[in-house]
Amino acid sequence: MTLTINPESAIALHEQLRTQIIDQVRAGQLAAGAKLPTVRGLAESLAVAPNTVAKAYRELEADDIIETRGRAGTFISAHGDVTQQQVQLAARSFADRVRQLGVPADAALEYVTAALRT
Repeated sequence: MTLTINPESAIALHEQLRTQIIDQVRAGQLAAGAKLPTVRGLAESLAVAPNTVAKAYRELEADDIIETRGRAGTFISAHGDVTQQQVQLAARSFADRVRQLGVPADAALEYVTAALRT
């Protein structure tokens, strides 16, 4: 996840952050289940106040873009209809397992493509 903040912009810092996260979700760069940095961690990396990140996260959570799971952290929510949500969650689970097994992404995609053809 790559986020940048322009302090010279007329757009509020929290809004810049919120918009970038939404854009990355829509572009598929942030998939359902992806863990976001902590408020303090992201604030530090962007050199902004923690309240700026917290406000963006609150607004994203209110819009069901992200979900907070207590001490486990903050994650991208599954979105769309129920079927799309289930597919997103299955894809996240598959991707996590592929990484654990050390299988290259291109090989994993070949397995998925073959499985979908049968």
